[in-house]
Amino acid sequence: MSTATASTEVRTGRAATAPEGEKRPIMTHRQILLVIYGLMAGMFLSALDQTVVGTAIRTIGDDLHGLDQQAWVTTAYLITSTIATPIYGKLSDLFGRRPLYIFGIVVFVLGSLLSSFSTSMLMLAGFRAIQGIGAGALMSLPLAIMGDILAPRERAKYQGYFLAVFGISSVIGPLIGGLFSGASQILFITGWRWVFLVNVPIGIAALLMVLAFLHLPKVGEKRAPRIDWWGATSVIVTLAPLLLVAEQGRTWGWGSGLAIACYVIGLAGLVSFLVAETRMKDDAIIPLKLFRSGTFSMATLLGFLVGFAMFGALLTIPLYLQIVTGLTPTESGFATLPMIGGLMIASIVSGQIVSRTGRYRIFPVIGTAFTAIGFFVLTFMTIDKPLWFLMIGMFFIGLGLGQLMQTITLASQNSVSPRDMGVATSSSTFFRQIGGTLGTAVLLSVLFSLMPTNILHAMADKQDLTSALDAALTPSVASSSQNAGVMKQIWNPIVKPIKSQVQAGLDKGTAAATTAADTAVTQKVTAAIQAQVAAGAVPASAAQGLIDQQVAAAKPDAEAQALSAAAKQADASVVDGRLAVDWSDSAQRGHYVDQVVPSLVKQLDKGTSSGSSSASDTSDTSFLNGADARLTKPFMTGFNDSAVSIYWVGLGVVLLAFVLSLFFKVPPLRQNSALQEQADSSAADDDLVTRAAGAAAVAGSPTGPNTGSVPTRRR
Repeated sequence: MSTATASTEVRTGRAATAPEGEKRPIMTHRQILLVIYGLMAGMFLSALDQTVVGTAIRTIGDDLHGLDQQAWVTTAYLITSTIATPIYGKLSDLFGRRPLYIFGIVVFVLGSLLSSFSTSMLMLAGFRAIQGIGAGALMSLPLAIMGDILAPRERAKYQGYFLAVFGISSVIGPLIGGLFSGASQILFITGWRWVFLVNVPIGIAALLMVLAFLHLPKVGEKRAPRIDWWGATSVIVTLAPLLLVAEQGRTWGWGSGLAIACYVIGLAGLVSFLVAETRMKDDAIIPLKLFRSGTFSMATLLGFLVGFAMFGALLTIPLYLQIVTGLTPTESGFATLPMIGGLMIASIVSGQIVSRTGRYRIFPVIGTAFTAIGFFVLTFMTIDKPLWFLMIGMFFIGLGLGQLMQTITLASQNSVSPRDMGVATSSSTFFRQIGGTLGTAVLLSVLFSLMPTNILHAMADKQDLTSALDAALTPSVASSSQNAGVMKQIWNPIVKPIKSQVQAGLDKGTAAATTAADTAVTQKVTAAIQAQVAAGAVPASAAQGLIDQQVAAAKPDAEAQALSAAAKQADASVVDGRLAVDWSDSAQRGHYVDQVVPSLVKQLDKGTSSGSSSASDTSDTSFLNGADARLTKPFMTGFNDSAVSIYWVGLGVVLLAFVLSLFFKVPPLRQNSALQEQADSSAADDDLVTRAAGAAAVAGSPTGPNTGSVPTRRR
């Protein structure tokens, strides 16, 4: 007879489970708040930067003489932040959110410091690209962390903290941006450079808060990390050339050799990306399995369209407020508060409804509808519309975006398993950022491509041209220091040729009038002297001398009378013995303006005016500041027409999103947070292992789970 005895010990390395039927929360309310404080610090840094830079970008562009290169600055930032977003998401699933969030803050602060040393818009674009690498973490990881620690229906309880950060940054951002950009120097440093320098102390404070408060529990399965280097490289190869051609296509030509090369490289990058992601499977930066979910695919497409319209079209609003409406950078920042208010109202209301009902299917539909209404209002903008009209459009856009951002992210997160929370959240943000990056590059390129043509067309308006040309020809207006810039930029190239041509015509009239007067005097005097010679009163030998003497004496009065008559006929004055226009005389000025305008309109319609190239230069708009409204109206009208074209494009994109949202099917909300679900799953696995080991021991099994072989001894 033999027996087998075994001492079975189960070591799983996991926390003991709670009693059956009782689930202990993985994080307390206090722990959640501390994590939120850490997230708020990083989000405040990112949100404040976007608000401040958006307010000051016109001043920066004017100072660096490259406002028409603004798209480089915004696109460079969005390219790197977009590419970095999915990489951060995947790496955070592998190595944890906290170290990558800290890394993002450090890189963002470094990029801000470098940006303050920029001497050109292209240099600023390069440093903003470094900022974007850090911003990728600040934009995507907070959403993933919130998905980790909070159940979807609980997020409304905490989103007020984030809205407060967003609201505060939106209020003080324009003030800070306006203060810095409006100051010539602060502590011996150009004012606008502080727009970037201010991020350094704020970033250090945010870093300290994150180090102190951002601590997340580690749960779930542990796997050896496998980094998708080929996928990351392919993303860069795909996006960089396509975004480059979107920015430079108008300069190169959309069918040029450089453009075609970018298309080919981008397409090759896309193919290699799909191959790499297919081979990497679950370890891919963007696992293709996510797109098997109709919900995730639709949420991604909606996010892309909304990002395209939002980032691309709304970037024109601060420029519009400053260039057309004439607000200062500070005022333009505060003027966007209706949009911020609408966004906060919609976010709070929709969040509370989701928290109480668990339903969110309707919000993408309503959100795209409100956004479309806002863009539709903006398409009616003209330079004489009041500011409140523009604010109405912004408010509706804010109401729409406040409902869209949260619900699209919710749908994406609820369509995947908890272990893919990071990559799903970052992928959703990634495609929204791609839409925003493409929207920024394409729509700003379209904006500055349309501006020269629209400005020339605005100048060709007969009524506006008559008024503007009359002002430009008025000496008191043209010589004003406030109008020096606009005269040099737009009107001097037009006015100087006109004055030269008019004077050349009057000089011919002067010559003709004096010649005619001299001839008439000579003929009259000659006839009179010859009559006296015939009568014997004057000797024939003295006749020519008398003629010359009397003609010389009579010429001045005759010429003066002839010039006076010619001046009346020509609507001019006699100045120093010649015909000339007294440009300060409204009647004379108006006469020549009326004569010149029809031919000038024809030249402008053909784009052949001598001032057409300078009038369409959009690299520096500082000349508009304080200038006479009659002189700046053509530029304002041209910019307005270009901006309205962008709003029409934005409206079309949002309407497409609205139609797609009607077919958007969303999954039910999770009852627990992602971390809680993973902890519960781990606890269930532990319980299963324990039960199996106990059952094996009772049954006298020679082996048990996780015990290996149990030695036996025969007696």
